[in-house]
Amino acid sequence: MSLTGLASFDSTVHLTNAWLGEICDELGWGSDRGRAYQGLRAVLHALRDRLPMGEVADLSAQLPLLVRGIYFEGWRPTGAAEGGKDHTKEQLIEHVARELPPDLYGDAEDVTRAVFRVISRRVTGGEVEDIRNSMPSRLRELWD
Repeated sequence: MSLTGLASFDSTVHLTNAWLGEICDELGWGSDRGRAYQGLRAVLHALRDRLPMGEVADLSAQLPLLVRGIYFEGWRPTGAAEGGKDHTKEQLIEHVARELPPDLYGDAEDVTRAVFRVISRRVTGGEVEDIRNSMPSRLRELWD
């Protein structure tokens, strides 16, 4: 049965739910996709804001349509990172923590690592390597 009547929309809802389910599994959140969505959104925004413009676009091309919308939500390209801009692991974790709702149980670093693991499984290995290599070395350790 079609959810929307459009195959591409049904497909992105299915894929997005799969991503959210994997995040729930990673964090032991049962089937709380609402919390997983909040974690995914926070981590995607923190990651996006630290990538060079070209990598922002390259990663987006591999995200399901709905996840891509979450990724770009509220983005201001004029404030985008200019590759090599130094950010610490602590700053990235603080960024994630600021975007997480106060009632979201889970450590911001654990949420970040869980989302990165899902991205690593869902995005091609070459793109994951490109993302990691474009990040300061102190941030790379978050990608197990």
